[in-house]
Amino acid sequence: MRTGDGAQDPFDAGAGGILRQPKAVWATAGASVVAFMGIGLVDPILPSIAKGLDATASQVSLLFTSYFLITAIAMLVTGFVSSRIGGRKTLLLGLALVVVFAGLAGTSGSVGELVGFRAGWGLGNALFVSTALAVIVGAAAGGSAAAILLYESALGLGMACGPLLGALLGDASWRYPFFGTAFLMAVGFLCITVFLKEQPRPARKTALLDPIRALGHGGLASAAASSFFYNYTFFTVLAFTPFVLDMTPYKSGAVFFAWGVLLAVFSVFVAPRLQARFGSLKVLGGSLLLLAADVLVLGYGGHTAAIVCTILSGAFIGVNNTVYTELALGVSDAPRPVASAGYNFVRWFAAAAAPFFAPKIEEWSDIHMPFTVAAVTAVLGAAVVVVRRRSLTHRAQELETRHATEDGVTVFAN
Repeated sequence: MRTGDGAQDPFDAGAGGILRQPKAVWATAGASVVAFMGIGLVDPILPSIAKGLDATASQVSLLFTSYFLITAIAMLVTGFVSSRIGGRKTLLLGLALVVVFAGLAGTSGSVGELVGFRAGWGLGNALFVSTALAVIVGAAAGGSAAAILLYESALGLGMACGPLLGALLGDASWRYPFFGTAFLMAVGFLCITVFLKEQPRPARKTALLDPIRALGHGGLASAAASSFFYNYTFFTVLAFTPFVLDMTPYKSGAVFFAWGVLLAVFSVFVAPRLQARFGSLKVLGGSLLLLAADVLVLGYGGHTAAIVCTILSGAFIGVNNTVYTELALGVSDAPRPVASAGYNFVRWFAAAAAPFFAPKIEEWSDIHMPFTVAAVTAVLGAAVVVVRRRSLTHRAQELETRHATEDGVTVFAN
């Protein structure tokens, strides 16, 4: 079945539609949902962890810092590994590491141990997530459109359900979400072992420094620099807001579930249509400025305003994720896996920095200042887009042309 503009409908239940994929694709997508859950899993239980381990907010926020710092560094390694041992073995290695370190995290006796185990978890997640998209597209039936939409849906579902799972299990004990994740990833490991066959290896092996060399391209460097500032804002919301909301795990989980739903809907369905109508760079710049205004109200408004703005930020984050990733994957001549690795290497450092600095800034000033800084970084991200628009315009125009002929399917690279 084709849409009115002639593009294949990815929701078509016929051959090659999203509902008619091989078991290998469903197994990888299912494991991807759990992998993405791990990003926001600890959100609603951060206060509980701090209380259980007698730790400060800044110490507990290191759970994000260690996770994303290792993830950033691992981006230089994932292509090197997968191009040598193959996609299936890379997925299984990543899953095995998550199972081990998530389980160990649940046994932690101190915040230092928990931060260390979370770092190991980040390595496993980087290996898995960076390889999952290529494996899903390679194993999918009927072209890449439905496969990419399935991957995007897995991302959105995981980001939405992670806080919810953390709240449900964390209400009994902050340790249970870690054990639950280890169990679910073990199930994913078994499913991929049974259903996924080895994928063809690339003709050329990826060198460790290829992602760094790719950043020598002005367009890719511009996208990465702007995304660095944006991701500082993104992860200030994700890692610091739970302390501001100061709610029970159930209520905090519900807030971030709604946040994740908006993120998924705007990433998969809304962003491509906005790009087709207004242009990628205008959409990105406008969304960044709206996100800056949103986090200011979040930080300076009352409790109800903080809840509403936390949820609403998911819409802007969803739009930004889609546009940034498409620009990063296509703005240079580097192979997509290499460009993605270089881009993610830069932006995940901001994801590591924000959870560390936000509580420190609060300690040095007040609870409002971390959101002022986050608003400033969102504006800086928009400024980079404006200043460097010439290096991004050509690719942005290609994206707009493509969105005019496709049914709004995009890729979020991790």
